[in-house]
Amino acid sequence: MAALAKDKARKEESSPQQASRSSQGKWRNYAVIAGGIAVVYGAAALLGHSVRDSRSTTVEAPTSAVASGTKKTKLALPVKPTVPVTLTIFEDPRNPHSRDFAQRFAPTLDRLLASGQVQINYRLVTQSDKRYGGSGATEAAAAAACAQDQGRLSAYMGQIWKNQPAPTDDALKNRKLLIALAKKAGKINHDDFSLCVNRTERMGWVKESQADYAAAGLGELPIVQINDRTIPGGAAALTPSKLNTLVNKEVQKAMASVPTTPQS
Repeated sequence: MAALAKDKARKEESSPQQASRSSQGKWRNYAVIAGGIAVVYGAAALLGHSVRDSRSTTVEAPTSAVASGTKKTKLALPVKPTVPVTLTIFEDPRNPHSRDFAQRFAPTLDRLLASGQVQINYRLVTQSDKRYGGSGATEAAAAAACAQDQGRLSAYMGQIWKNQPAPTDDALKNRKLLIALAKKAGKINHDDFSLCVNRTERMGWVKESQADYAAAGLGELPIVQINDRTIPGGAAALTPSKLNTLVNKEVQKAMASVPTTPQS
């Protein structure tokens, strides 16, 4: 009887210790699992950051972009491609002179396009970010390239010009604002546009365009070229009438060089 009593006492004494060891084992398992989850989430965060960084440097041209001049990279955004004269306009979304030119010359550019004899290539550059600091021009240019993917470059840039802040104000870096402007431009798919902007899908292309402009040493914006030749004196020396005259001369020159078909 005494032996049975001692054995019972030993079992009762060991039970709390076993329960404690079992509980500690469970907590260790939970800790390992939680640690594993943290590693997975941490890896996912690093992967996401890496993807975003690669998108911001990858040069992926927007839909319908074309090469300009001697450059192989498609840095120009054409509006209604036609022949025989190409008008190239370098503009900066944050630059007030680019805005003034776009708004003043809009009727003239529309008439030239309607003539069916002129192609207009827009080159989006970001010199104002370097001058004033910030990233508003870069973000806005990338958003405009996203609009080009849906064939809405002109409509979107129209909203940029209407809502352009003072050049020292970096408000255009706000992607929520840029997405809201797409809604005002109309006929832009919200989801596709938002993904393009937030994933910085056109950021690398914009940076390449700016680097090419800076290396060319073309001068102050906006820059206007006819058939890849820069108009002397820049846009400041132009009037709508003078631009129309210069383009018409190039059209006549191009038409005169077209060989005539001999009559049989």
